[in-house]
Amino acid sequence: MTGHSDHIWDQDTLHEECGVFGIFDHADAGALSVLGLHALQHRGQEAAGIVTYDEGHFIAERHQGLVGDAFGRGSNAAKNLKGRFAIGHNRYSTAGGSRASNIQPIFADLAGGGLAIAHNGNLTNAHTLRQELVAQGAIFQSTSDTETIVHLTARSPKQRIVEKLIDALCQVEGAYSLVALTSKKLIGVRDPNGVRPLVMGNLDGATIFASETCALDIIGAEYMRDVKPGEMVVVDKDGIHSHFPFKPQQHRFCVFEYIYFARPDSTLEGRNVYQARKNIGAVLAQEAPVIADIVIPVPDSGVPAALGFANEARISFELGIIRNHYVGRTFIEPSDSIRHLGVRLKHNPNRAMLKGKKVVLVDDSIVRGTTSKKIVAMVRDAGAAEVHFRVSSPPTTHSCFYGVDTPNTDDLLAHKMDVEQMRRFIGADSLAFISMNGLYRAMGQADRNAAAPKFCDACFTGDYPIALTDISGGTRQLSLLADVA
Repeated sequence: MTGHSDHIWDQDTLHEECGVFGIFDHADAGALSVLGLHALQHRGQEAAGIVTYDEGHFIAERHQGLVGDAFGRGSNAAKNLKGRFAIGHNRYSTAGGSRASNIQPIFADLAGGGLAIAHNGNLTNAHTLRQELVAQGAIFQSTSDTETIVHLTARSPKQRIVEKLIDALCQVEGAYSLVALTSKKLIGVRDPNGVRPLVMGNLDGATIFASETCALDIIGAEYMRDVKPGEMVVVDKDGIHSHFPFKPQQHRFCVFEYIYFARPDSTLEGRNVYQARKNIGAVLAQEAPVIADIVIPVPDSGVPAALGFANEARISFELGIIRNHYVGRTFIEPSDSIRHLGVRLKHNPNRAMLKGKKVVLVDDSIVRGTTSKKIVAMVRDAGAAEVHFRVSSPPTTHSCFYGVDTPNTDDLLAHKMDVEQMRRFIGADSLAFISMNGLYRAMGQADRNAAAPKFCDACFTGDYPIALTDISGGTRQLSLLADVA
C-alpha cells in the first residue's frame, strides 16, 4: 500500500482507513450520524457517506471530502437523510482508491431486501475471494473489499439476512468492524480476533454503534460496552440480540489504536487512550533517560506521551513546535525549489523556547523517517543545543495488512536500519524507542511473553495473528480501497 502523492509533500505518517457509525430508531438518525462521523474524522479524511432508511426506501449520500464539506450547514445531502435508521462511514483511501464508487456505505438490493454495509479494516483474502466470485459471474462496481462481503451475502443459500451475513463472514479472513443496515435491523460485528474497535451506546432508547466512544460523546449518548471479538449484535424492534457465530480466536486488539490512531478522549477496551499514551511516555522515560532542559512533543499525537515522559523524568514540558491545523491537501503545486518548505506547512518552531536548550523530542512513531529528519533539523536551526529523539512505539519494521495504510515494508526506515543508523539518518544526538516489553508494561501486562500477547503488534514484530492469504498465495493484497491492477 502507498499513500497519495498529492498529500503533504513529506507525507510520512500511518493512516487509519475508516471510521464507522450506526444508529437504530431515532428521529434524528441522519443528523446524529453526521455528528458521529465528524467526531471520527481523524480516522479518515478522503470521503464520507451515510445511508438511512425511511418509509420503505433507502437513502444514500456519499461524497468525497471532509464530513463538514459534504454534510455541513445548508447541505442538501444532510437534508436528504430522512428516516430513523442510519449507518455512516469515513474513509482514508490508499493509492488509487479515491474513486467515487468506493465511498461507503455500500448498498445493494438482495433477494431478501436492501442491505447497506460500512466496514473498518481489511480482508486478507479479499483478492482471492474476488477472483473466485468474478469467475462465477459476479460483477463488481468498486474495488473495495467491502463489496466482496456484499456479494458473498447475496450468494448465500441461507434464508434470513442475518444468516446470510454470517455465512459471508465465515468465508472471509482479516480484521474488520462493520455496521450493516436492513429495513428492519441494525447489525454490528467485530472479527473473531477483535483487531479493530467497535463500541455500543444508547441515546434516548436508540442503540448506537461507533468506532470510538468520542462519537458517542459528541451526541450525548451513553456508553454501554464494547462489542466483543467475534460478536454479532443485531438490533431490531424487539431489542438487542447478541450472537457469537464464529470460531473463537485469541483476542488481539490493535495496539496502535492506543499509540496513535484513536482520539485521546476515547476509551477503548476499558482503557482511556490519553492515559495509555501518558503511561507509555512514562515507561519510555524509565527505559531511555536523558539529561535535558525541556521535553517537546511532535504535535499533536505526541503530546500525551511527551507529558508522561516529562512527568516521569521531571523535566519541563513545553510546546516547542506549533502545529498549523488548517493543512489538508497542498494548495500549491510543489516545485523543487520550494519543496523543502513542506514540513513548515504543518509545524513551526517556537524559537524563544528552543534557543540554547537541550531538547527531548517525543513522537509516536518513525515511519519513513523523512519527517523526523526535517523536524530535528528545524529544531536545531531554531537554536537547540542538543536534540534527543524518543519514540513512544517500538520500531515499525513490518507493513500492516489489517486496515492501516502503511508503506511497503522496504520503505520503512526501521526495516532497513538499526537504531544507530536511524539516529544518524534523522540527525539526532540520541534516539530511543520504547521496547516491546515496555509497551506491554505500559498497557498493564508484565511483558509481551508473560502470557499470550493480547494485542496485534505485527507492525513491530512481524507476528501476524490472521492469515495473509492474498500475500502467501502470491497475489498482491487487495487493500481496502486499492484499485485492482
